[in-house]
Amino acid sequence: MGGEYSRLFREEGKYSMKKLILVTSPPACGKSFVTRRVAKEMKNCVYLDKDSLIVLSKQIFLVAHENYNRSSDFFEEYIRDPEYDAIMQIAYEALDYNDTVFVNAPFTREIEDKEYMDKLKADLARRDTKLVVIWVHTSIEACKRRMISRNSDRDTWKLENWDEYVKSRNFNPPAGVDDVYIFENSTDEEFKDSLDKVIKYLKSI
Repeated sequence: MGGEYSRLFREEGKYSMKKLILVTSPPACGKSFVTRRVAKEMKNCVYLDKDSLIVLSKQIFLVAHENYNRSSDFFEEYIRDPEYDAIMQIAYEALDYNDTVFVNAPFTREIEDKEYMDKLKADLARRDTKLVVIWVHTSIEACKRRMISRNSDRDTWKLENWDEYVKSRNFNPPAGVDDVYIFENSTDEEFKDSLDKVIKYLKSI
């Protein structure tokens, strides 16, 4: 019955479908800055950042007596996927209290995985929620400048092994993935233009 009421309210213009907005791209492409600016324009929303879980992940490295390296095999095997599971569970719970939820996280592997995306869309459909994916497209050169500028220990290995790191990441918009909004973010001019466009898009759905 709840789903039927939601459908009727939308048809009458009294209700907007809930939105889970994933802001994605490789690290240091500007996801956090973009997501915060867009979220502020949306006014009433929930902003979630997977980086908030890093403090817990550091403890896992510590108790396991492993060097802190978010590009290591240890991270890939024991930490990466649980971080995503945790932030998505928080996002699902947030949708019970707000109609617009942003999740800021790379998701570079997930959005190329059709099975993962189909399951996510199905889970959200049961919550009467639309999935929106925003890919922050930034040149590799701009990404490296921003990574140096933010001076974070999570980037130490990446910068020390830049060529190897770049080969392991796809900086281009995901191919063959439906419903991805491209946010161009290599220059200030691109950012301003993309910000205006994405705000209009999000407020129209």
